[in-house]
Amino acid sequence: MSLAVAFQMDPLEGIDIEADSTFVLGLEAQKRGHGLYHYLPNALSLREGRVYARARPMRLKREAGNHFSYGEWETIDLAAMDVVMMRQDPPFDMAYITATHLLEKVHPRTLVVNDPAEVRNAPEKLFVTHFAEFMPPTLISSDKQEIMAFRDKHRDVILKPLFGNGGADVFRITTEDENLNALLEMFTRIYREPIMVQAYLPDIRKGDKRIILIDGEPAGAVNRVPPRGDARANLHVGGRAEKAVLTRRDREVCEAIGPTLKERGQIFVGIDMIGDYLTEINVTSPTGLQEIDRFDETNLEGQIWDSVEARLAEAHALPE
Repeated sequence: MSLAVAFQMDPLEGIDIEADSTFVLGLEAQKRGHGLYHYLPNALSLREGRVYARARPMRLKREAGNHFSYGEWETIDLAAMDVVMMRQDPPFDMAYITATHLLEKVHPRTLVVNDPAEVRNAPEKLFVTHFAEFMPPTLISSDKQEIMAFRDKHRDVILKPLFGNGGADVFRITTEDENLNALLEMFTRIYREPIMVQAYLPDIRKGDKRIILIDGEPAGAVNRVPPRGDARANLHVGGRAEKAVLTRRDREVCEAIGPTLKERGQIFVGIDMIGDYLTEINVTSPTGLQEIDRFDETNLEGQIWDSVEARLAEAHALPE
């Protein structure tokens, strides 16, 4: 099965080929004989009811500083593609949401991974609240008095922007910290949305486990340990990757949320666990494939493409 695959993603020039999950998804697709295109999210156009992208054919190789090449510019009709991989990084803002509306016009005839309507309906820090029984104590609010009362009750809390990513603007506030008022003023000035406040989990010192689910099934995990003096475990802000195994609690969480992810067309998802608690469900542009591949000697990107190809084969077998 040779497929035409368009990658909606950020510029190739800036990716880290030793860590980027989209890069290995592209390499795997190329190895399978699929034809690849690259375009930026702002290259999408809706014209007379059809969705187009100003794109270029691309070739990838694992060679630092020379990891991609482009063909000539083309305007491609996304309805003519077999697959669109929606892999641009957040922020999950109105530009991101608009892109999901445009891609919804070609899905599922063109398979968009992940389903754009369901991505739009599942912002990571809100979608996770559908599984509140697995979460730490959590408040989502713009109300200063509510936030102050939550801190007074739990004494040690984490503040996060509701639609942030990558550990940006994440703060730990204890009862002795006098910065809460100033931080709330800053959040109000920068963000219009409510703030997420969670009880601080001491187990973060042992790591924030990223678990990859493929078509609703757990496929592997990597532990991300924060640097000394930081409550954030994100790898690009200094977190350290370690080999991880799935615990009974991890599997319990995956079994609870997996069917919902599969039903919603979320083929490639990353969830975050701190100790026994689920903190986020990442459906926009999950990462972690390369780290897990190295620790577990596996090929998660191959499993993702197996799932994509199976879905396409099933769709093509259906009568028109």
